[in-house]
Amino acid sequence: MPAGENLDYRLLLDAAAAAARATGDQGHVADYIPALATVDPDAFGMAVATVDGELYGVGDWEQPFSVQSVSKLFTLALALAHGGDTLWRGVGREPSGNPFNSLVQLESEHGIPRNPFINAGALVVTDRLQTMTGDAAGAVREFLRRESGNPLLDTDPVVAASEAEHGHRNAALAHFIASHGNLENPVETVLDHYYAHCAVSASCRDLVLAGAFLARYGVRTDGTRLMSRSEAKRVNAVLLTCGTYDAAGEFAFRVGLPGKSGVGGGVLAILPGRAAVCAWGPRLDQAGNSVAAVTALDALTTLSGCSIF
Repeated sequence: MPAGENLDYRLLLDAAAAAARATGDQGHVADYIPALATVDPDAFGMAVATVDGELYGVGDWEQPFSVQSVSKLFTLALALAHGGDTLWRGVGREPSGNPFNSLVQLESEHGIPRNPFINAGALVVTDRLQTMTGDAAGAVREFLRRESGNPLLDTDPVVAASEAEHGHRNAALAHFIASHGNLENPVETVLDHYYAHCAVSASCRDLVLAGAFLARYGVRTDGTRLMSRSEAKRVNAVLLTCGTYDAAGEFAFRVGLPGKSGVGGGVLAILPGRAAVCAWGPRLDQAGNSVAAVTALDALTTLSGCSIF
């Protein structure tokens, strides 16, 4: 991406939104978490925050939604910032090739999750962040509030309770990991904090502002450094290879950016050195990624020529 190239983000967002809306009723809203099943399936928003401080949005870009697995990006970044590379002793960095809530690989790989963005890996990261901070979910919320400038950003207690009530598979994952000695805190504590940060309610606006530190190679909104440039590069690399469940290859093929999706319908992507972009549409494909959001991001990178490739 040529550093001096100027992009008209307003035009790009309008074109991306048109492409997203053309997907119509493709996909289905997540219903395995009952509190998510009531979301308007036709909602759509998209926002861009540049490294120069510009902010653009289209559609429902300021409407909060459940971030779900998008929170795993921030949990990982904070755990690395607090504890460095010691985190990687308990979680891998390889694509899983299995659904995000699969138990299959844990047994053969002795309780070491394949990567930090599948549920098993995120439980380990949450556990380590809990050890480091004493309040993993609170650390994530505080980071999001500060970076987004939104002091009202918070966990939705109804969604968190719904996840906990129907979280049998996550509980099974956590107990299995603990049986291999790969959790430092009680399973119940880890699960509570995991549900709390996944149930954060935030808008596309909030997420691009909070995620722009990766576009700035590890530098926060206030100019302080959260992580080194090398660490930011590595987080972006894991986002590219593992951030969109077992459809990461398809996302890289279509969009060409590091990105993290969530079953709430959001996808946060990074244009290193340039901007953070978030799109949201509640209808999901079979892999759990938003049909409209991926289509919008595909359109944006195709029309702009902006990709890491």
